[in-house]
Amino acid sequence: MHNLHSTESAVHDRRPLSSLPGPAPWPVVGNLFQFELSAMHLQLEQWAELHGPAYRMRLGPRDVLVLSRSETIAAMLKDRPGKWRRMSTMASVIREVGGHGLFSAEGDEWRRQRRLVMSAFDPAHLKRYFASMMRVTGRLKSRLDQAARNAEAIDLQKLLMQYTVDVTAGLAFGIDMNTLQDADTPIQVHLDKVLPMVMKRIFAPFPWWRYVRLPSDRSFDRHLAKVHDAIRGFIQATRLRMVADPDLAAHPENLLDALVAARDDEGGGLTESDLVGNVLTVLLAGEDTTANTLAWTLHLLHTHRDAWTDLVAGVDAALGDDEMPANFDVARGLDVIEDCINESMRVRPVAPSSLLENNEDAVLDGIALPRGTLVICLMRRDSVDARAVADASVFRPGRWRDVRAAPPSAADDAARRLLKSSTPFGAGPRMCPGRYLALLEMKMVLSTIARNFQLVDVGTDDGSAPAERLAFTMFPVGLKIRLKARTPGAARP
Repeated sequence: MHNLHSTESAVHDRRPLSSLPGPAPWPVVGNLFQFELSAMHLQLEQWAELHGPAYRMRLGPRDVLVLSRSETIAAMLKDRPGKWRRMSTMASVIREVGGHGLFSAEGDEWRRQRRLVMSAFDPAHLKRYFASMMRVTGRLKSRLDQAARNAEAIDLQKLLMQYTVDVTAGLAFGIDMNTLQDADTPIQVHLDKVLPMVMKRIFAPFPWWRYVRLPSDRSFDRHLAKVHDAIRGFIQATRLRMVADPDLAAHPENLLDALVAARDDEGGGLTESDLVGNVLTVLLAGEDTTANTLAWTLHLLHTHRDAWTDLVAGVDAALGDDEMPANFDVARGLDVIEDCINESMRVRPVAPSSLLENNEDAVLDGIALPRGTLVICLMRRDSVDARAVADASVFRPGRWRDVRAAPPSAADDAARRLLKSSTPFGAGPRMCPGRYLALLEMKMVLSTIARNFQLVDVGTDDGSAPAERLAFTMFPVGLKIRLKARTPGAARP
């Protein structure tokens, strides 16, 4: 067990962060320019192999702890928002772009906003929305039908982002955005420009944009302004609906109804910027993380045909003659797909690192950390470590079936270690509120593809393995999907 406690504890082996091993820093900038920002997680994981599960690096003049012990990380996540918070620079950059909401909020502000957001994404709300999700999934199938007929290779990430933003906008805001059939919808065109610049600014050694606007900043400003214009349109439309139907304030039908009611209620405690920030947060989170996880999962299933065959057989048995899950309970029950998703998130997590700071002096694994120390948590290393997980390098979804079947006893240490080491949705009070929606979306997409198509290819143009790239979340570069329509009743390879 790894110790996680405050400095008031009687600890005799505490040591300063500066005493830890780590990569040699350069003068002034530290280790900042020793890695590409878009591949930062890979370099940090490589340094962990050299220097161990707890090492020191330097960002400018600032000493940073890089940690990969899953048990210690889980304990830190459970101590949020009390003892730990998100990186303060991240919060300030997000606030600057008008995205301050649940993701960047802390303390009482976070607690107040979480109640609103959690209620919008609970299973009961998802069940009420399911008919609309089926409609969006039907549009996705139509797009895939067309591609299959034309033997077309589709940009997989773009397609999946269109699907996920349509689902999110419908569920959270009551808006039928339909970017799947109208790719020029303004918000879809501009959303993907936001997160890369946010990440670039978070790790900037100097906040240049506050003093001089480069061409890239002016371009970003234009994209961001378009996103905010669309968000203000959503909010205005909701306010008009609530004027026409005042009962919506007391009985909101979606998240945006609830946020507007809280903003316009004198005791609601939300500012207009909180309202806009939460809409932007939900759009970005709903689009990016789920789409990228789906892209990785489809690629891994294509390159592990036994797993794909098992998934198809399970979907066939569950769906019968239906082209997609016919009701909410069928979709929620597709465990064979959830096993594949869990395994994909273990080996290709779209959030491979978490950036935290302590709100008070602390001792972490015997290391003394003054208040405000940045800790970069590497979320993947233990879950792909052969010392922690059997055949860790192998994509094997069946391991999650074994976890479900394992008795809740101390005898099954392997299953418990796997669950503790892989936490793609986080852990503790700040676990991702959209996790139920994300799983439901992925089950709808994967079951629809498995039931109706054969995977011809999910790969890059040159056949190489897709590179991992980080732009706030981690995504596969250059994946395209080619499908062939499945003959009704035919077996799937």
